[in-house]
Amino acid sequence: MKTNQDFTEKIVIKTDNAPAPIGPYNQAILVGNTLYVSGQIAINPKTNELMITDIATETRQVMENISAILKAAEMDFQHIVKSSIFLLDMNNFQNVNAIYGEFFGDDAPARETVQVGRLPKDVNVEISVIAVK
Repeated sequence: MKTNQDFTEKIVIKTDNAPAPIGPYNQAILVGNTLYVSGQIAINPKTNELMITDIATETRQVMENISAILKAAEMDFQHIVKSSIFLLDMNNFQNVNAIYGEFFGDDAPARETVQVGRLPKDVNVEISVIAVK
């Protein structure tokens, strides 16, 4: 049975260097040494505009948003242990995978990639991650 003493404090991670949430959620939540980063889409946090001119630009912006959130939690891509990629069209897999891979090198996390029917703001890719410090 869990008691209040078993609960580790939940800390909201927030940065102006990543897009503000567009709903009732936070950019990330830190519990103990584990960071849960909400799904990121290609919104440029400086202009609040979608960066969807092509799938490479879109994916790079998503990864930059994740990077900013990780930095706010004093982490980086080496701390990511799990990611989830949601694609509007699986035909974009190879291009998304190439950009995604640039951020990890040989130290990539566990992951799944799925095609979905629709994504927020009608983007083509959304990525969420879990990181551990």
